[in-house]
Amino acid sequence: MEWIIIIIAAGLLLLVLAFLTIKGRKRAAGSHWEEMEGREFERFCADLLIKRGFIEVEVTKASGDYGIDILAEKEGVTYAIQCKRYSSPVGVKAVQEAYAGRDYYDRMVGAVMTNQYFTAPAVEAADRLKILLWDGGYIDSMISEL
Repeated sequence: MEWIIIIIAAGLLLLVLAFLTIKGRKRAAGSHWEEMEGREFERFCADLLIKRGFIEVEVTKASGDYGIDILAEKEGVTYAIQCKRYSSPVGVKAVQEAYAGRDYYDRMVGAVMTNQYFTAPAVEAADRLKILLWDGGYIDSMISEL
């Protein structure tokens, strides 16, 4: 009876290890974007949007951009996108910048695109201000769909 329990436990352990190895390889294949610096991340995001069918994609100048890093259009809808390559969750300030920048550039939709996730106050502010939030998981899904 003890041998059966040991064999079952070993089998479950092997399954968990195999799952973690496969998941780690999949994440590692697309994770180099998480190591990029700010401007490089902005260009990466712009390229990803182009591959996803956005047109008129433009990376704004590094300073004086009024909080917007990318201007783009898809299916007649214009976007103002703030990119944040952070090591911790993104807060309300990025949402406020996207909101102000959307109006400054006279765009229909404002969005924040990040390698991270968003704080609860940022999510609440985005909901009230009608700003899209594209987090690291969403970027991963965009990459995997290509």
